Amino acid sequence: MPSLITQVKSKLFIHSSRKSLHALDGAYASLLHGPGLDFEDLRKYEYGDQVRDIDWRATARLGTPLVKRHRATRMHTILFAVDTGRSMSALAHDERSKKQLAILATGVLGVLALRHGDDFTVVYGDGDDVRRLAPGRSDGALEHALRTIDTAIDSSRAPSDRDALLSFISRTIARRMIVVIVTDEAPVTAETERMLRRLRVQHDVLWLTLRDADVVLDHSADSIRTDVDTMWDVPDFVQGDAEIVRELTAQTEADAAHLAEVLRRLEVSHAVLDGQDDAVAQLLQLLNRRSHARL
Repeated sequence: MPSLITQVKSKLFIHSSRKSLHALDGAYASLLHGPGLDFEDLRKYEYGDQVRDIDWRATARLGTPLVKRHRATRMHTILFAVDTGRSMSALAHDERSKKQLAILATGVLGVLALRHGDDFTVVYGDGDDVRRLAPGRSDGALEHALRTIDTAIDSSRAPSDRDALLSFISRTIARRMIVVIVTDEAPVTAETERMLRRLRVQHDVLWLTLRDADVVLDHSADSIRTDVDTMWDVPDFVQGDAEIVRELTAQTEADAAHLAEVLRRLEVSHAVLDGQDDAVAQLLQLLNRRSHARL
């Protein structure tokens, strides 16, 4: 079987130029700014570097922009909380595999963590069971994590249970971490909000929403669409029905607005990933928003 981490890296390089890859590195590094960083050396300014990192005295002395590099005095852990329930085997908004989008998002941030010397761990599960992988800090550990997510989604027979994932983390993870929640557009519940409030006390939290494919299209379709949770086939005659499309769109937009409001109130960083081609750019936007918020 082809290496999943190799696939992630190839998509990372295909969909991001050298400049934007460096920008991703710089934006990820901004997560680590603050206590726990020691000055290491200077290097030339590159696109994507933070203005606050420029050493103005050295820049004026040598006549070229220079930025300070820092070395973390303590290791950070990225915890990926990945929904691997039945719904994750459906299609994403780009009409491609939602599972592959989850693997790509986790893999990109995992690769950045490894490039910066951090370790990571994965909590994954569905309505039947929630499990955690041991922390890792190598390509081999990331490959194992991505394969575990892949296998868990393929083999899941239970519905998604996002609240169970969050509850597991709040009960079992004591050390402060950067928690990245990878889930789909299922509406948030009062329990979700309560669990997030608890997590925010202990951890830094990011939320990645993987947009679902439209259940009913605004045009007729040749193929039958099936709900993966109920296994109910969407009738052909509803495809292209303007009234049904309007109602479903309004409900989806209301759910998304409610989620955005909950996350804004709890100060949880949020990105919506539409599909594999745009995921890297959308992750970069998320990290840049976080770095600007910390200026």
